[in-house]
Amino acid sequence: MRKILVLASLVLVFATPAMAQQKPSLVTVVTSPEPQTQLMAMVLTMQSVQQGAKAQVLLCGPAADIALKNAPASAMALQKPKGMSPKGLMQTILQKTETAVDVCALYLPNKGLNEDALIEGVGVAQPPQMAERLLAENTRVLNF
Repeated sequence: MRKILVLASLVLVFATPAMAQQKPSLVTVVTSPEPQTQLMAMVLTMQSVQQGAKAQVLLCGPAADIALKNAPASAMALQKPKGMSPKGLMQTILQKTETAVDVCALYLPNKGLNEDALIEGVGVAQPPQMAERLLAENTRVLNF
């Protein structure tokens, strides 16, 4: 019995640092029409990825407008203090990380648009896969 307790203690001692280092998955859901809120969602997603998280961004409703080739001016308006825009940082995330960016499945049909209206790299989320991602163990969801 004592050997089992010692072995279990050793497993906990050596397993704990590995578990503590495991980074979560992140799903950032953005629905807000406000450019500052959209930008903050992108900032926190980028920071999380830089700290080791595996991220995915889901844009729904008015927030999905930032993924359009012909996005509204608010999506490209530079925000203080760093002079970044929601669309600009989203594009940086697409280009410099392995983060998937998708619009919700309802967005394009209800806007009367097709996938070719989206900037390169942005996809359309499939509800079964998105639900799986949201429910996955060790996933954190940020809502903006």
